[in-house]
Amino acid sequence: MTTAPPAGARRFDLGDPTFDVTSPEVHAAREEQWYVETTWGWAVLRYDEASALLRDRRFRQGNARWPEQNGIHAGLFHGWWRETLLSLEGEDHARIRRLMLPAFRKRSIEAMVPGFTELAEELVDAFAPRGSVELIGEFAEPYAARIICRLLGLDEAHWSQVAHWADDLGASFSIDVGNQVPRIEAAIEGLTGYLDEVVADRTAAPREDLVTALVRASQEGAERLSRRELDVALVFLAFAGMETTRNQIGLAVRTLLEHPDQWRLLAERPELGRNAVEEVMRVNPTVTWVTREAVEDVDLHGLRIPAGGIVQVLSHSAGTDPRAVPGPAFDITAERPPHHGFGAGIHHCLGHYVARTDMAVALPLLARRMPDAVPDGPGRWLPVSGNTGALSFPVRFTPGH
Repeated sequence: MTTAPPAGARRFDLGDPTFDVTSPEVHAAREEQWYVETTWGWAVLRYDEASALLRDRRFRQGNARWPEQNGIHAGLFHGWWRETLLSLEGEDHARIRRLMLPAFRKRSIEAMVPGFTELAEELVDAFAPRGSVELIGEFAEPYAARIICRLLGLDEAHWSQVAHWADDLGASFSIDVGNQVPRIEAAIEGLTGYLDEVVADRTAAPREDLVTALVRASQEGAERLSRRELDVALVFLAFAGMETTRNQIGLAVRTLLEHPDQWRLLAERPELGRNAVEEVMRVNPTVTWVTREAVEDVDLHGLRIPAGGIVQVLSHSAGTDPRAVPGPAFDITAERPPHHGFGAGIHHCLGHYVARTDMAVALPLLARRMPDAVPDGPGRWLPVSGNTGALSFPVRFTPGH
């Protein structure tokens, strides 16, 4: 049994490409009550309730049923999606996370920072003399893709093809996923075939990289990966690590350019890079909602949710909730409560420190090299629901920095 919404209550269509989860309509609903009914269950709008839900063990990660919710009941994508780390629960989820964790430890990522800086400078050097850039194609995508190649131990010369597959796999998170299955499945096949060759190479000639570590984990030890688990894990890491960082960089630059004083401040004080990443993800996250599914009948602050009921945490709405963030205007110097852009609880994003670190390098460098940057047209953007970001974002600035 579920709680009936009040007469005249709002109901959001999260699958409508014109619906904006950052809109005044959402803010108004947040002032009325902490949740709202949606086309996919309910959405949590306030910070405290969102934080509690994401850690509530009466709920599990709610993504496993995403294909079925969009009419996809069989096929390559359907089967692959249910085996990704996003969809797994229990001991399988914990085991695979444990095996991957060493590659994502703080010390390992910090050692890569000089390389991140060198890469960002190289990319900016290519367009700085002309005073214009299509930020996604010329910076965000190659930066994110080349970093994930380095992290996994892939040939960096192949970054463009890896990025193409990752971009197509990114349609998995689209509110239009039902129409994207052929594109997604072609990318799964292409990236799996490519990574199979990499696995074969590392099996014959081990190196000090993540692929070699996971190959070893499939061959020895008490917590072995099956070959299928290895394939799924590598494909998921390759696309998730690239796609979300690329999208978030575009959203970050747009947000900062809308606040020119903050852009100038970031150029002057690059140590604010990490804080800028957190502030951008609070107000303009690429992951616009985080999903949970009730594993039993739950009474949640008076809302009765049946087993199997789906609840979304709207990241922007929670992050800008004035109850938790008084004076929530964009400010990269402010200390805020943790945002929900990387989820929370046992499903907190495994690669969060990589994303935080590479963006903390890139954003101050872009601000320093393009101090008077402004958008050169509106760009093209994905719907502001599901996973969002720029398809293209042209920027102009005075050349020479």
